[in-house]
Parts: sequence; C-alpha cells; structure tokens
Amino acid sequence: MNTLKVEDRDDRMVVTLHRPAQRNAINAEMIAELHQVCAAVEATPKPLLLTGEGEHFAGGADIAELRERGRDEAFAGINRTLFDRIAKLPLPTVAAVSGYALGGGAELSYACDIRIATETAVFGNPEPGLGIMAAAGASYRLPELVGTSVAKQVLLGGRNLDADAALRHGLVMDVVPAGEHIAAAHKVIDRITRSAPLALKLTKIIVDAPGSHPFADDIAQAVLFESRDKHDRMTAFLEKKNK
Repeated sequence: MNTLKVEDRDDRMVVTLHRPAQRNAINAEMIAELHQVCAAVEATPKPLLLTGEGEHFAGGADIAELRERGRDEAFAGINRTLFDRIAKLPLPTVAAVSGYALGGGAELSYACDIRIATETAVFGNPEPGLGIMAAAGASYRLPELVGTSVAKQVLLGGRNLDADAALRHGLVMDVVPAGEHIAAAHKVIDRITRSAPLALKLTKIIVDAPGSHPFADDIAQAVLFESRDKHDRMTAFLEKKNK
C-alpha cells in the first residue's frame, strides 16, 4: 500500500496513515486502501488500531482533490461511505490521535469506537471556511459523542477541541503524553482481546442501534447465554474464585 502502513497481527490490525509530508491528509488512494483494510477485518474480525505517521493523525481531506469534486462525487459520499464502514466493523476500533485531527481526519476518528489522545491533539471541523460542510459523519456522530451544543460549537462556530476539552466532553477516553498514544491504545486493545468476541460484537451492535431496544438486548443475551464461550469463562472464574 502507498498511503498506509498495515500490521496484521493475530489479535489485532494496526493501521498507520502514512502521508506525513501532507499531515496524513486523506486522499482517494487512502480511501481505497482503507476499504481494503475494512474488507480484511470483515473477513477475519479483530480489533483495529488506527493512528497517523509522525506528529499528526490526519490534517483533513486532500483539498486539491476536494476542489475538483462536484455534485456527483458528493452524492457518492466517498469519505462518508468509508467512515460508515469503519464504524460498522464487527469488533472495537481504537484511534490513537496526536496533533491535528481536522476535517476528514476528525471525522475518521469520530467513526472509531474509542479515541486515545496525546496532549498535542486538536479536533476540529473547519469545512464551512472552505465553502463546504462536514458531511462524512460529523453531523450525526459528533452530537452523539459530545452533545448537540458542543457539536454546534465545533461545526458552526469553528471551535477546535484541544486534548483537555476533548477529555472533558467525553470525546476521548484518555490523554497521555506525546509519543505514548499508540502504546496506550494497545493497552486498551489488550483489555478488549481478553473479552469474548461474540459478546463484543453483540454489544457493539446493540449500543450502536438507535433508540431503546430491550427485546433486542434480551435476544442478544439469550444467544450469549447459550454460547460455549460463556460457559467456559464462567466455569474458569468460579474455579479460580474457589481455590
């Protein structure tokens, strides 16, 4: 791949956006390569760690490419389609963010289930200043992540969220010193991989489903109650407790 570094481990996929000279700006080639990553993770489900090469996560979409896109490309939802696909990956996704996560880069991080930030991280959506809107998921993901008021401050008022604000508003799970975000994200995935994969898959589906869904919760729990993994894990817990 030309725009990504991909490390396919037994228990996780580690993907690094790799256009450091362009602050990892997201272009069409990167979109296509991230679709390949999604296909691999869908075929063999495992947690995904997503980060950026160098000081920044992703400084936005490639403006030169965006300038040439017209109505047909907008209707195609080129970036949105990818980010929606990432959001629907079967197992948890963790974004390790340092420096700029702006525009499309911010929206890519919003599509992940969990975000870890360094003290240098800055999230923002300056798209209206370029005559467009943040249309790759920010309008529906950011209000759910930080609340409608803060989302409007970012999307309409041009506010950037630094690491402290992102932590305060719940956008990120933790803030760590510069250079430690990837290790911190791996620790989160270490905890994730100790959980039952089917329980994680069903929990993610239920949490992401809109509205109240008690019967769906019951059905998902019924499936888990009949699983061999549940029986083995609880047996091991009881045996350890009784020693």
